Amino acid sequence: MGRAVSVATCALNQWALDFEGNLERIFRSIDIAKRRGARYRLGPELEICGYGCSDHYYESDTLLHSFQVLAKLLESPATQDIICDVGMPVLHRNVRYNCRVIFLNKKILLIRPKISLANAGNYRELRWFTPWSKARHVEEYFLPRIIQEVTGQETVPFGDAVLATKDTCLGTEICEELWAPNSPHIEMGLDGVEIFTNSSGSHHVLRKAHTRVDLVNSATAKNGGIYILANQKGCDGDRLYYDGCAMISMNGETVAQGSQFSLDDVEVLVATLDLEDVRSYRAEISSCNLAASKVNPYPRVKVNFALSCSDDVAVPTCMPIQWRHHSPEEEISLGPACWLWDYLRRSKQAGFLLPLSGGIDSSATACIVYSMCHQVCLAVKNGNADVLADARKIVNDETYVPEDPREFCKRVFTTCYMASENSSQDTCNRAKLLAEQIGSYHINLNIDAAVKAIVGIFSMVTGRTPCFSVYGGSNRENLALQNVQARIRMVLAYLFAQLTLWTRGMPGGLLVLGSANVDESLRGYLTKYDCSSADINPIGGISKTDLKNFIQYCIENFQLTALRSIMSAPPTAELEPLVDGQVAQTDEADMGMTYAELSIYGKLRKIAKAGPYSMFCKLINMWKEICTPREVASKVKHFFRMYSINRHKMTTLTPSYHAENYSPDDNRFDLRPFLYNTTWSWQFRCIDKQVNAL
Repeated sequence: MGRAVSVATCALNQWALDFEGNLERIFRSIDIAKRRGARYRLGPELEICGYGCSDHYYESDTLLHSFQVLAKLLESPATQDIICDVGMPVLHRNVRYNCRVIFLNKKILLIRPKISLANAGNYRELRWFTPWSKARHVEEYFLPRIIQEVTGQETVPFGDAVLATKDTCLGTEICEELWAPNSPHIEMGLDGVEIFTNSSGSHHVLRKAHTRVDLVNSATAKNGGIYILANQKGCDGDRLYYDGCAMISMNGETVAQGSQFSLDDVEVLVATLDLEDVRSYRAEISSCNLAASKVNPYPRVKVNFALSCSDDVAVPTCMPIQWRHHSPEEEISLGPACWLWDYLRRSKQAGFLLPLSGGIDSSATACIVYSMCHQVCLAVKNGNADVLADARKIVNDETYVPEDPREFCKRVFTTCYMASENSSQDTCNRAKLLAEQIGSYHINLNIDAAVKAIVGIFSMVTGRTPCFSVYGGSNRENLALQNVQARIRMVLAYLFAQLTLWTRGMPGGLLVLGSANVDESLRGYLTKYDCSSADINPIGGISKTDLKNFIQYCIENFQLTALRSIMSAPPTAELEPLVDGQVAQTDEADMGMTYAELSIYGKLRKIAKAGPYSMFCKLINMWKEICTPREVASKVKHFFRMYSINRHKMTTLTPSYHAENYSPDDNRFDLRPFLYNTTWSWQFRCIDKQVNAL
């Protein structure tokens, strides 16, 4: 009898509503899986339409085009003699479900709707879909005519069932169901299911990959089995980067690992595994065997097909491997770089422009672009024809081959140091040296004339001229003069992004990159509509602490020695006058808190769900060695005052790469009011009462 089953999973760089491109990538994955001997192919969640369709799921067009793509797959000879498992939205009895459609040889075997929907953080599946709540129940689904014409079927099974092939039994999970406390694989395993599949739309978060891997391995560690996970990869149209990590696990150990970050649009893993290893593993787990005798059985869809060959004694099977995780610094180097590449090629722009100040944040952003250039050159060297074709379109040269990251960087990356009378020569030199080392096309300009012109208009109209506080001006005057500089930089950034290539005799425009980190956004330490207002921001979800570690990583791995002086310099906005030619203004003094403190506030506010009083209660214990309760109270009050005063800035925050779970992104992730009672009178009174008691 057959023992060795060959199965395939994949990570596909799908794009929301790109039905043509999505179909082509699905076909490529099936072709690769078949050529490598697989008899079953699993794809990512909602791969036909792309996961990030959002409110387009409401449109009948999305359903129609998904079925049109499914018809193309069903009728193609490429999908013959392999079980194909694809994801798409399906309307059943006027209710929309997130489904897997499993088919073989022009026949749909089962449509399996998602049971547990993801609805936290960046996920809003309950907005568009309904969970299937009828456990172990199957209904008839009436196929649309375009599918009936291909399959000859009028109805197919729809619901919570498993597939019984000639040699084994397969059960389906979809993304969130693996993370749920009552995951279906538990009872499916007790009911004799040997192969579990999971189609995911799981996005990157720093330090998250190990959690997903541990969940997959633990799914089969307790009761044996084979677990296959597919995931989307890349930027499919918004702030998220889906980070691949397709994998296959057996009996609690990883046997195949896909990449977390790469520029390959299609990545396929194939593993051949011995079913007898599953059966022998389960044989001695008496507690599971006893529980199995009581389990409520799943409906089985019989499939006249085998995942193994009848004579497979000599077929080699896969052995366990050790999963290699990236460090957080590697994740920052690779994840946002891949996201930038997807955004650049899909937006059909000619490159990026970055206001480079010579500080840590803009320098980290520049390093991420440089890392992207490294990834492009490496992909081309490894024979990636898609990346080569995209690079040629971007630089408008059909014969171009990117080989040197610095040379490619010169073509696609413009940096711009915008000096004012408040800028130091040190930051100017640091920006210039870093630009030389990464190879960007660098511009030096001075904004003083524009600042004087704007302030001059104000003075002419009002008869008053504002002054910086060091010259006797009020706080209002001081802040307004800083904001004028910051906003002029934004206007100039967009002007140069649109016309710099024109001045160089080159076609196209540039995307403007922002460089405000997650902590500054949380605190509101930025000018609304300044040069943090950009097209996209690759570091907007990353903390200052992680960015400093990333800078150190770049010094060591990219040999960017210019970063050493940037690392050692205190962060400063350089918007107030110099004192004796030296910078007197620093970020942490301006903010009234350190970046380390900001990270703690951010995690407590978002991840620990702490309001002012709860945050105070947690911090008096965390900081008991360094602060009195009254000092803690003062710090917490100051943070919440500043956070609430500046929350309105989050409504216009530049779309940022999502990397951190305490991001204040107002678009989808962190939904809060933006007009607060900033006195927090009741909350702060509770804190004061506790301080007095202590």
